[in-house]
Amino acid sequence: MSNDIVRFMDEKKITYATIGGHGFGAKVAAATAINHIDRFTGVISLEGGPINHRYHEAYQELASYIKVAAHINLDVVDVNQAFKAIDAGIPCKKWASIFKQNLNTEGTLSWKFNLDALYDNTRKHNPDVCAWSDSYGLWPG
Repeated sequence: MSNDIVRFMDEKKITYATIGGHGFGAKVAAATAINHIDRFTGVISLEGGPINHRYHEAYQELASYIKVAAHINLDVVDVNQAFKAIDAGIPCKKWASIFKQNLNTEGTLSWKFNLDALYDNTRKHNPDVCAWSDSYGLWPG
C-alpha cells in the first residue's frame, strides 16, 4: 500500500506531501512516511490505535544511535574524541549533528538531555518512547 501511495505521488508529480489516515489508514500513513521520509513533511494519524514502532527501521536506527552515544564515556574523553566517536558510530550525518548539538561542551562534558534514561528505555521490551499502549487510556493520533 505504501508503494501505491508513492507511485500515485510520482504519477501526479507530487514531490512532498503531508499524509494522513484514520484507523488502519493511519498505520499505512505512518509506515509510508517512515519508509519514504524524504517525500513527507508530516503525518496526521486519527485513531490509529495503539502503536508500536519498535519494528520500524527508523526507530531501530535511532535506538542504535542512542546506544552509541550512551557508550561514550564522557568522563575520559575530550570534546574532539567525543565528536569522533559520534561520527564513527552514527553514519547518518543529520543524526550525528543532532547528537553533537546536544553535547554540552562548556566545562565538563555532559549531555543536554537524560541520555542514560533514554538508553535504558530503548532497552525495555516495550519502550515507552516508541510504543503507545492502550493501557495508557488514550490512543495517539
